[in-house]
Amino acid sequence: MARMTWTGLTIAAGLLLAGLPAVAQDTWPSRPVRLVVGFPAGGPTDIPARIIAERMRTQLPQPVVVENRTGAGGRIAMDHVLSQPRDGHTLLVCTYIDALNSMSASRPYALSELAPISQITRAYYAIVVPKDLPAQDLAAFVALAKARPEGLSFGHVGAASMPNLVARMFEGKAGIRMVEVPYRGTPPVLQDLIAGRLQFFVGPLVNTMPLAQAGQVRVIGMTSPERLSVGPDYPTLVEQGMDLVAYGWLGICGGAGIPRAVVERVNRLVVEAVASPEYRTAVEGTGAGAVSSTPEALAALMAETVTQYGAVIRAHNIPME
Repeated sequence: MARMTWTGLTIAAGLLLAGLPAVAQDTWPSRPVRLVVGFPAGGPTDIPARIIAERMRTQLPQPVVVENRTGAGGRIAMDHVLSQPRDGHTLLVCTYIDALNSMSASRPYALSELAPISQITRAYYAIVVPKDLPAQDLAAFVALAKARPEGLSFGHVGAASMPNLVARMFEGKAGIRMVEVPYRGTPPVLQDLIAGRLQFFVGPLVNTMPLAQAGQVRVIGMTSPERLSVGPDYPTLVEQGMDLVAYGWLGICGGAGIPRAVVERVNRLVVEAVASPEYRTAVEGTGAGAVSSTPEALAALMAETVTQYGAVIRAHNIPME
């Protein structure tokens, strides 16, 4: 038998190591993990992030910190995460807006630049109108809108926001047109709706349900596929004959190239956090539902978001800057 040289031993050892799973070679996390949020602290994107970060921290030898990098509809946070090493130490709370931002005319990026890890929330919306509007239900509202072409107005909080996109989808399904009125946030939209200066809003449940239950606005439909426990008396659009289901979502992503073993480990940690009673209670308080997924399912959801709402964006020439 021939004697193996040191060179041969080195090559053999290298080949052996190359065949080991990535998790055996990687010591992730070897430093603090940052979970970047593109929206302000205390909001419906930040709250789930902080609970997940805390629960991950208890399972890891390194800190997990939430870092808010706000602005440009989440684009500042996205750009930062994509500029960092793709090793799993910088993660992002990605949203449906991030998927749609891939269509930006001035700063586009491909969804393939992201490494989806897990969905963490799903949020449906309520269709609300003023309580004194002479339209008690969905059919009556559509009839009123047809009788007053472009005489009714809807509010939204951003060009590619769900309130705008779903309102446009609603117009198409109902065969009506309304006047678009942009706002800087949800509270002023609801103020004008309550006062009767606005006639239609696709609103987050956390904002609309308290007002509906207090009798200040009227819910004429929900965008969920079935009635929700937070509003069991409010019918869905589907059960009223309108084929429209829509929701926003949050997830955990990273930059493409993170080792698969790290993606799988983070996925397990996130799924475990989302299943906790603490997380579910906190997320339901923001008007959303706790939902986790596989990385593949989140990737499919991101692609579906671009397909479904991208068609609306193109049809109405909605600017994506």
